[in-house]
Amino acid sequence: MSDNITPLYAHGYFYMHETGLVDQVIVFDYWDPDRYYWKLLSKPVKLEEERVFLANNMQYYLDQEKVLINDVEAPPKVVDVEIGVRGKPEIAYIVFLIEFKGELKEGLNVYENIYEEEEAEYEYIVYWFMPENARIVKAELGVPYRVEPNGRVLFFKVKPGTRVGGREAIYFEIKQDV
Repeated sequence: MSDNITPLYAHGYFYMHETGLVDQVIVFDYWDPDRYYWKLLSKPVKLEEERVFLANNMQYYLDQEKVLINDVEAPPKVVDVEIGVRGKPEIAYIVFLIEFKGELKEGLNVYENIYEEEEAEYEYIVYWFMPENARIVKAELGVPYRVEPNGRVLFFKVKPGTRVGGREAIYFEIKQDV
């Protein structure tokens, strides 16, 4: 890996299903002036080695976190990694597909993520999409957030230099179909 690769931005998307399964997609954008990732795209064996390396590295960090759904651990697992470039060879992206699952119940549910506090190095945005029969009640994220009008989508942005971590929680209600 090149020492010149610098993170630029990230997007995180969490899709919670009625079954309790959460599909998580994280997209990282990087400034890659040496075109390390662009060059890897034409080398299938090296590309696969890098994908495995990145998956293992991300899994290591996920294993340091404690994810709970309704007070029961729901360990996240890396499912796949994609590497590419965006528009020009110096702008690389890495996509991580992650999943975890918990038991949901009618009434109030809580998602929690407990991890080491740190300072954000780059800006990132996170979106949470809840099932159709769920409504977000409140969140404890340490940063301002917004819930869109129908109550199913939560959004927050973190600026570089912001202290994050410790504990995040999202409280949401589930109503069973009548």
